[in-house]
Amino acid sequence: MTHRIGFVGAGQMAQALANGLLRAQRVTPECLFGCDPSPHARAAFEALAPGVTTLESHQALAEQSDVIVLAVKPQYLFEAAESLRPFVRDQLVVSIVAGASLSDLAKLLETERLVRVMPNTPALVGAGAAGFSLGAGATEVDGQLVQQWLEAIGIAFCVPEPQLNAVTGLSGSGPAYVFVMLEALADGGVRMGLPRAVAQQLAAQTLMGAARLQLETGEHPAVLKDRVASPGGTTIAGLHVLEDHGVRGALISAVEAATRRAEELGDE
Repeated sequence: MTHRIGFVGAGQMAQALANGLLRAQRVTPECLFGCDPSPHARAAFEALAPGVTTLESHQALAEQSDVIVLAVKPQYLFEAAESLRPFVRDQLVVSIVAGASLSDLAKLLETERLVRVMPNTPALVGAGAAGFSLGAGATEVDGQLVQQWLEAIGIAFCVPEPQLNAVTGLSGSGPAYVFVMLEALADGGVRMGLPRAVAQQLAAQTLMGAARLQLETGEHPAVLKDRVASPGGTTIAGLHVLEDHGVRGALISAVEAATRRAEELGDE
């Protein structure tokens, strides 16, 4: 079955998901709808493919859609839900709104056929890592559908809702940690005489290649690390410096801090 999917909010994450579905041929352009107050977002959404359309109101979007995707910024959720609620029937509602719990969404929309998703920004290039949780009214088929959609733009895991905060701390915030590492590696290359452009590309390719090697082999990162670190060689010298500066502990603490903050934001 080809589902008609309506996006409430047509910004970058909505565009990433819609584009992934199109590339994976899980939906036709004529079955994608968007609604957004921003002319720029509407134009970008429609530019995904001929046949993709935007609608003027949440009522029109709900009437056209089998699945509604909430993709607004958290500060606009209440306003969007107020406008959308009278027109939600028995559609599946998928939320990618940060911090909005399933119970909050159920109250705002008066439906429990919900799936809450925590995506991340690499979804914009088809390399996302997401977690999702099912609401009380969502079926197993709903979960399978959402997993298939998310796998069109990366990987996805169904987890209990309390674990979504850890997903936020790890893969949601994680790209920022990686960008810090990328920048620092490139700075190290520049310090040792490499041109900036060369150092930056080498650093980015190194991070991407190492991650791909682990994903494709499935081996523990420690095993792969040991294969690079020859006795008395260059790599073990560098690893000693990382351990001396507490890089491992800092990354663990960063995930923990981001998870705790996600919990606080959810409570707020």
